[in-house]
Amino acid sequence: MDADIELLTKRIRGRWQSPPGDKAKVYIDKFTNRVRISNKIAAEVYGNHGTYKVSIEATPQAVNSACSCYIGKGGYCHHCEALAKTFLKAPDSFIEKVTKKLDDVKDLTDIAEYLESVTLDSLIAQLKEREISQKDFAASIGMSGRHLSSVKSSELRNRFYHELGATKLACLWVLEHIRKVPSGKKE
Repeated sequence: MDADIELLTKRIRGRWQSPPGDKAKVYIDKFTNRVRISNKIAAEVYGNHGTYKVSIEATPQAVNSACSCYIGKGGYCHHCEALAKTFLKAPDSFIEKVTKKLDDVKDLTDIAEYLESVTLDSLIAQLKEREISQKDFAASIGMSGRHLSSVKSSELRNRFYHELGATKLACLWVLEHIRKVPSGKKE
C-alpha cells in the first residue's frame, strides 16, 4: 500500500472511530471530483445550501480537515466525516494527482495545476524565509494585510476568494525576482 494512503487511513481511522452519524450517512459515496494529492484528499458534495468543498489532510502528527459549509471551518462537520468514511470504503475512487514542481511548469496549463497544488499559506511561508513579511508583501501588491490574511485562511477552509490565483502568482513572482537575504548572511 502507498505510504500516503497508509497515513491517511491511519489518521482517518483514529479521528473518526465511531460508526457514521445519521447526518453523515446521507453523504457517504455521494462525493464528486474526488482527488488525492499526496497525503490529502478533497472532493465536492451537494448539501442543503449548495455544493461544499471538503478536504482531509494527514500528517505524521495529526489530521486536518475542512469543509466550506457554515460549520465546517474546523473540519468537525458531517461532510468531513462522510468524506472520511467514503475514503475508507473506497480509497481507489480518489484520482491521484501528482504535485507539479515549479521547475516543471512550462505553459499556462502547468501553472494552473501548480497553483492548485500549492497553498497561499505555504507561499507566504517561503516569503518569510527570505525575510519578506506578509504585511510588506500585501502592501506591495496593493492589498491590506487583513485581507491577505482572510484570503489565506479562507483557502485553508475550502472557501476561495476570486483573487486567490492572482495572489499566488504575485507570490511566485516575488519569490523569483526579489532576493532579500537575511541580515548577517552573504548570498
